[in-house]
Amino acid sequence: MARPGLVGMVGLNKKREKHVHVETDEELLQAYKKSFKLTSRVELTISCKNLPNIHRLRGISDPFCVISVKRPWQERYVEIARTETIENQLSPQWFKKIVLDYSFEAIQHVQFEVRDKDLDEHDFLGRYHTTLGALVSSNGRQVVGKMIGKIDGEIIRDKSEIIIVTEEVSNCKQVMEIQFAAENLPKRKWFRNNDPFLVISRMNEDDSYSVVTRTKDAESSQNPEWETLKIRVAALCHADFDRKIKIECFSDRGNGYHKLIGACYTTINELNAIYQDEKSLTLIHDEKQKSDPNYVDSGILKVIKNSIAEEISFLDYLQGGTQMHFAVAIDFTSSNGKHTHPQSLHHLCEEKMNNYELALRGVGETLQHYDSDQLFPAFGFGAKLPCGTVSFQFPLNNNAEHPYCSGVEEILENYKDQLNAVELHEPTNFAPVIKDTIEIAKKYQDGKHYFVLLIITDGIISDMTLTKEAIIEASGLPISIIIVGVGDADFEAMNELDADDKELNLDDRIAERDIVQFVPMNKFLTEDGPDHKPQADLAEEVLAEIPEQFTSYMKSRGFEPSECESEPTDTLERDEKITTECEAK
Repeated sequence: MARPGLVGMVGLNKKREKHVHVETDEELLQAYKKSFKLTSRVELTISCKNLPNIHRLRGISDPFCVISVKRPWQERYVEIARTETIENQLSPQWFKKIVLDYSFEAIQHVQFEVRDKDLDEHDFLGRYHTTLGALVSSNGRQVVGKMIGKIDGEIIRDKSEIIIVTEEVSNCKQVMEIQFAAENLPKRKWFRNNDPFLVISRMNEDDSYSVVTRTKDAESSQNPEWETLKIRVAALCHADFDRKIKIECFSDRGNGYHKLIGACYTTINELNAIYQDEKSLTLIHDEKQKSDPNYVDSGILKVIKNSIAEEISFLDYLQGGTQMHFAVAIDFTSSNGKHTHPQSLHHLCEEKMNNYELALRGVGETLQHYDSDQLFPAFGFGAKLPCGTVSFQFPLNNNAEHPYCSGVEEILENYKDQLNAVELHEPTNFAPVIKDTIEIAKKYQDGKHYFVLLIITDGIISDMTLTKEAIIEASGLPISIIIVGVGDADFEAMNELDADDKELNLDDRIAERDIVQFVPMNKFLTEDGPDHKPQADLAEEVLAEIPEQFTSYMKSRGFEPSECESEPTDTLERDEKITTECEAK
């Protein structure tokens, strides 16, 4: 057989390269998680010192830390978690704890990359590499590492350090609710009061301290009273009520360089005694005490509220009888493209599901197991109905008096039928379907029911102001909203609704809870991968916040699982009638 010439070989190589599959972040992370046997779960507390300042003309850096992982056989790191952003701080102490699965027998590489939102994605304030094994085996469970930065393509080797404290996750489910007040704090110069806040830290095994939480500022006060703090006992002392706790009182100077007023050391047991006996702790500034013979103290700290109770979990509520209900709203606007065209986002094909079908199956097949009667209200919006009217909400089953579908399969069947019955139109309005869910949820504010609305859309919202109003109203009700974006549209506005980093607000009204989770479907799609993989990955991501949203509502209303017990027959009344635009005419 003749051997192929050089040109032929080049052609063969190009042909092979074309079919090389590049793993997505989701695939890398799934492969990482499945590659080792769990030994324990560990909690990381992260802080830094002496980060470079990139905001020389306006304040100082606003750092956050991205934690990435990989196994030795994986070619690159993949993000697994990140901290919150701390503004105007070159020596940040992040409050968010990072929990990782640890395996004794596996090599687990970990990368810590400190970034600033104003930096190019390829630049960073500092980077540090290690292994999880090195972290858990370090003396005192604390590692101090030198970091290397990269700004504007230039490598920076300065005095930046990262401090990582590692502790095994405790099974303790207790939560402490405590409120502090202070008296006789010193005044600032020029007759101005301080803007004091408290920072609470726990003692590590090497006698160092790691920040656990802080209060908000109490503006211009010598006798402040701070809001009640909710702290997991496991995070504060790992269930050891005699473990030392440090409480520092600072004055917020607005530039990141906060001034220490004083500090005290205590334990949970001592705080309980102080509260019961109505005593106080003395705030001491060590340097002033050493240098000033006339120095007495920097004020006193009182405990005006203190209680410890078992944390109630999502499962506690479900096992107590609370029911979840699933509703669907599908975008039928013209920007999707007519479903008979192969490029349409609604294109129906026997060989492969479209994005709407993938999202419905992925989320619906998970949620339906938590809905006892398996009846789901399902709607479309943005279509011109056969009567000639554009509808902002119409039942997929054409039954306005009973818009419920029996299971995900019936939703999909009715969805396909409507594609052949209605004309895709515009605009993309979310408010009507959210308000309809609100009206139903208002009738069931007894702790026995919780509603999840899934909206699948391809475009930018046309009624953003009305949608914000509806979400803010819904945030005080037993409702969560999942928005799945399909196609290549600019979904930047959706991130505003998904208020992970900043509270949703409109005209001085603030959402009571974060109830929206937005995810772009393209994040999970692969050209040649099977359909079940993206729908499973999508479901995992969009549903991840539901337990926290669920429990935050129940706890905010004082509902406990024992109060939510209901008979299996205690289901929703299915008599809500939806008025369609055709009927209104």
